[in-house]
Amino acid sequence: MDATRTFYRVAYRVGFHPWEDLAGHAPFADSLGRLLDREEQGREPPFGQALDLGCGSAVWGVVLARRGWQVTGVDIVEPALRRARERITAAGADMRLVHGDVTELRRSHVGTGYRLVLDTGTFHGLTAAQRAAMGREVDAVATGDATVILDVFAPRRRGPLPHGASRDDVERAFPSWEITDVATADTDPDALARALRFDEHWYRLRRR
Repeated sequence: MDATRTFYRVAYRVGFHPWEDLAGHAPFADSLGRLLDREEQGREPPFGQALDLGCGSAVWGVVLARRGWQVTGVDIVEPALRRARERITAAGADMRLVHGDVTELRRSHVGTGYRLVLDTGTFHGLTAAQRAAMGREVDAVATGDATVILDVFAPRRRGPLPHGASRDDVERAFPSWEITDVATADTDPDALARALRFDEHWYRLRRR
């Protein structure tokens, strides 16, 4: 993951992290909110353990914690985790952070028993081998009734930005899971997103 790690390390160092703004972008935030509503329907908080893969500065981990999930965020980029610690403190949120690799979750000691696994932009930047490793690790740490939610760009070269992934890529990485839903992640992308043709979708997966 060296190239991806380097990109994000440099991006955070120079203050380039536009993905953090998505929490305030209603078309994206609302689409994720509807997926989370589905997982919480008929239940009372606390809803269980949630794992935020590639949590970055904990934008979405804090959202999950406020909704009533017991959240662990894992990321390999230390500058992002420093921002995450600041965000969690400022929000007064209860969220655990782990400095670790999404392709080696067990070695990173994130624990097990996750009912929800959320990835808002890590999977689509990995190589095929790394995606398969991430899938195996999620298998190992998620509960039998868990849900995985992935935010995925359509496959296309975009310079140093994530190249995206297809539905087939998702299915290959998660062979013991079934894609139950595919939803548009951003119904009103900005000019840059349109130019880069992110064509961004949520994939909801459940164990077969």
